[in-house]
Amino acid sequence: MAALRPYALPVSTAEQQPNETPSDALLGPADIRELAAALGVRPTKQKGQNFVIDANTVRRIVRTAEVRPDDVVVEVGPGLGSLTLALLEAADRVTAVEIDDILAAALPATIEARMPGRKDRFALVHSDAMLVTELPGPAPTALVANLPYNVAVPVLLTMLDRFPTIERTLVMVQAEVADRLAAEPGNKVYGVPSVKANWYAHVKRAGSIGRKVFWPAPNVDSGLVSLVRRAEPVKTTASKAEVFAVVDAAFAQRRKTLRAALAGWAGSAAGAEAALVAAGVSPQARGESLTVEEFAAIAEHKPATQRPAL
Repeated sequence: MAALRPYALPVSTAEQQPNETPSDALLGPADIRELAAALGVRPTKQKGQNFVIDANTVRRIVRTAEVRPDDVVVEVGPGLGSLTLALLEAADRVTAVEIDDILAAALPATIEARMPGRKDRFALVHSDAMLVTELPGPAPTALVANLPYNVAVPVLLTMLDRFPTIERTLVMVQAEVADRLAAEPGNKVYGVPSVKANWYAHVKRAGSIGRKVFWPAPNVDSGLVSLVRRAEPVKTTASKAEVFAVVDAAFAQRRKTLRAALAGWAGSAAGAEAALVAAGVSPQARGESLTVEEFAAIAEHKPATQRPAL
C-alpha cells in the first residue's frame, strides 16, 4: 500500500473569535466522506464502524461528559477524528486508542491539519483497546468514546478496571446496551453488564442519539451512558473475580431462583442456599433483583471445597 499523505482541509477563520478554535475545525458530513475517500476507507459492520458526521453531536457529547480544561481524556475508537477534535477543544490532553491500521496512521495528520495548536496535546496508541495496559503521558482522568457496538461492554469494563484514575466516563453505545448498563435491580433488562458496571461506578443514562448523525446510518438508535467512579469501592472481603463469578452464574440461568442458578457455583443447591441465607438473600430470589453489594455478600460465603476422603 502506498504511503499515506497528510490530509489537510482548509480551515476558515471567518468566524473565529480570539483564543478560540476555528468554528469549522470539526469534521462535517462532507469532510468525513472526503477524508474517507482519500484514505480508501469504507466503514465495515465487522469492525462496528459508524462515523459521527455532526459537529453539534460531538460537542454535545463533550458537554455531557463535563470535560474540564485540566482533564486527560482517553478515547477508544476515534475513527476519522470527529470526537477527538471536539475533545481537544475542551481537555488538556487526549489519548486516542485505535486498532485500525489506516485510521491510526491518518489521525495525527488530521489533528495537525485542523487543530495545529493542539497537536502537542494529542497522543495515539495504535492497538486493540482490550490489550492496552498502559497509556503515554499523564494518567487519564476521563474516558469519552463512541464505542463500537460489538465490543462496547467488554471494552468499557476493561478500561475501567485497568485505569483506576478514570473518574468520569461517557460512552455512546447502542441504545439497548445503554439501557442494560444503566438498568437498576428489578428492571427486566438488568443483568451482567448492569452489575459489573456498578462494581466500578454509579451509572445512569445521559441522553439519546439518533441515527442520522452517523455515516453509515446504523439500524439502531444510540444512547449516552454516564459513569462516575465510586468514591469508595464496594465493601467486601471477596475479590472482583469472586464477585463476578457469582454474577455470571446468577444470570446464566436468570429465570431460575438463585438456589438453583448458583448450584454449580456452590457445588450443590444446598450449598447455594446456605451461602444465600448467610448473605441475607432469599434463596427464592432471582439475580435481577440483587444489587452489586448483595452479590458481593454472596461471594463472601461460598462453601469451602470439601477435601476428598483419605
